[in-house]
Amino acid sequence: MRAAWLVLVASACFAQESLTLADAEALALKQHPQIAGARLITQASGQITREVRSNLYPTLTGNATAVGTLDGSRLAAGFLTAGNLIDRFATGVQVQQLITDFGRTTRLVESSRLREQSQAATETFVRAQVLLGVDRAYFRALRAQAVLKVATATVAARQLLTDQVTELARSNLKSQLDVSFASVNLSEAKLLVATAQNEVDEAFADLSSAIGYAQPRKFVLNEATIADTPEADPSPLVTEALLKRPDLASIRLDRDSAMKFALAERALSRPTISALGVAGVIPAHDERLQGNYGAAGVNVSVPIFNGGLFSARRNEAELRAQAANERVRDAEYRVGRDVNVAWLGSSTAFQRIALTAQLLDQAKLALELAQARYDLGLSSIVELSQAQLNETGAEIQTLTSRYEFQIQNAVLKYQLGRMQ
Repeated sequence: MRAAWLVLVASACFAQESLTLADAEALALKQHPQIAGARLITQASGQITREVRSNLYPTLTGNATAVGTLDGSRLAAGFLTAGNLIDRFATGVQVQQLITDFGRTTRLVESSRLREQSQAATETFVRAQVLLGVDRAYFRALRAQAVLKVATATVAARQLLTDQVTELARSNLKSQLDVSFASVNLSEAKLLVATAQNEVDEAFADLSSAIGYAQPRKFVLNEATIADTPEADPSPLVTEALLKRPDLASIRLDRDSAMKFALAERALSRPTISALGVAGVIPAHDERLQGNYGAAGVNVSVPIFNGGLFSARRNEAELRAQAANERVRDAEYRVGRDVNVAWLGSSTAFQRIALTAQLLDQAKLALELAQARYDLGLSSIVELSQAQLNETGAEIQTLTSRYEFQIQNAVLKYQLGRMQ
């Protein structure tokens, strides 16, 4: 009983987690560090918008000042200053409010808000990249497992043939050459199993990393639904991608932000009008001072000359806005190219499914005929070995084409902006 209980505990400890494609995507969205990092940067961009917008609100500052002076002291150094230094202790507040800078701060806020939206689109793009990585790794893991099953079945079939030929050779019904060929074929099948097992381990390591796990894990993967037949014409797909791609949206928002910033820089040469007010009390003071104070005023700041600084800043901002517009054009061209390439890859992979299925049927028929001819003594084991090799290769190609279509379809969805 104790031994059985230990076996059950060990089985539970080493039980592999069942995983669907939807589960893998949900886990990646929840825990992948790239997504978490992009989300934090988006939140930080929102704080920049608040920072810029704060210039539109009043600034309230509290002051407390205590001064002790020498008798009869006066300010002697400085710009034409000769004020008396007076003992005092005072507290008060100072208020400053921007009345107008002719739209400069407002445009800076709009520019910052557009940058925040651009970062949000970048976050969506990062999500799409992570999901594409998960889908690729998932289907590659399924493909590696399927190839391993084929390799294992091949070893079993060739082991059986090797045993049969060995017994026939002992009865002098087959030659030792047949035994050698059968052994070589068995060794090749075992090598295929070792290679396939290594590919499975690598595929699960990639899948674990794509989901967001620090260490490789093993999963029991569920088969995903075969994707739909690819569209016949890629032109509508390019239009869809131009509307939906989050990375393209981010670049466009960066361009709009640059244009708003250029408008803000144009307002540098305009006046800035601000209102100011101060008020406070002086609990301890010289007899020449009153017990409280207060004042209000308006300040107009007009830039006159600063060595061409403002014009240089304006020109820089306008040139950067033009460069951003060119980047948008370049990105749109690249999106069109990427969609067409992805569509061609998906269409070709879909066609390969039917072609490899036909190849597998022909290889199986050829293997049956070669086996029958060999059993009747009408052919050598070389013909049978070649037929076995062709059948194994055709079966692997059939499995590969099926999962390659799934991978190419995921790439197409990513290029269209459907994967978010």
